[in-house]
Amino acid sequence: MWRQVLLYFRTHSYHADNCQAKETFQNEDEENIKAGQWIFKPMGSERMEMRKRQMSTTQETPGAAQAPLSAGNRGSNACCFCWCCCCSCSCLTVRNQDEERARRTSHELQAEGIPNCEESPAPTLEEVNAWAQSFDKLMLTPAGRNAFREFLRTEFSEENMLFWMACEELKQESNKSVIEEKARLIYEDYISILSPKEVSLDSRVREVINRNMLEPSQHTFDDAQLQIYTLMHRDSYPRFMNSAIYKDLLQSLSEKSIEA
Repeated sequence: MWRQVLLYFRTHSYHADNCQAKETFQNEDEENIKAGQWIFKPMGSERMEMRKRQMSTTQETPGAAQAPLSAGNRGSNACCFCWCCCCSCSCLTVRNQDEERARRTSHELQAEGIPNCEESPAPTLEEVNAWAQSFDKLMLTPAGRNAFREFLRTEFSEENMLFWMACEELKQESNKSVIEEKARLIYEDYISILSPKEVSLDSRVREVINRNMLEPSQHTFDDAQLQIYTLMHRDSYPRFMNSAIYKDLLQSLSEKSIEA
């Protein structure tokens, strides 16, 4: 009798424990699935096999974990497309050139290869007063061009005057070989997008220049010269008339004429 009772309780206790364990595992699985954290947990021999594989992989490639660290230490010197060991990559060369150009000021870039100002006598009071009448009169005399060029240098746009003067010199040439050489230099100095002294031209004028450069002549840059002349007239000339450079020159000449 007692044996049957004990057996009955043991059987029911076993089933109860199993049901409770199943409910516990079921609840944990549901929580993991809801949280997006379901992880397959291998048991027994499968877990041991995975551990052996992980340890063998770590021993065979000890430098693999150090590669990202060394790549990270390179920082901005690494290739921009991949973590590689190259240090002379073309993209790095371009980047270094851009950084070097950014460090140099516009004044330093424009000071390279700039010709000296035109030789001219000191302007008279009448000439300086005439500059205020029209832009054409300012550009007509060497003294006016020198004063205006000095002002453009303060605005870092002296290349406009230099380009206009180079075009004027080109028009005076008659030798074909000299014309071709000067046209090439003008293009490299003021038209090429790689030049630090590139002038601002629209796409239409650039297309005309590219066609004209197939057979350069004295009038290869006529359209571009006119566009830069108009730009200086409308943009820079009004500021020049209100600048300290022009006002100081006008005042000094006025004082000299009064003293005389």
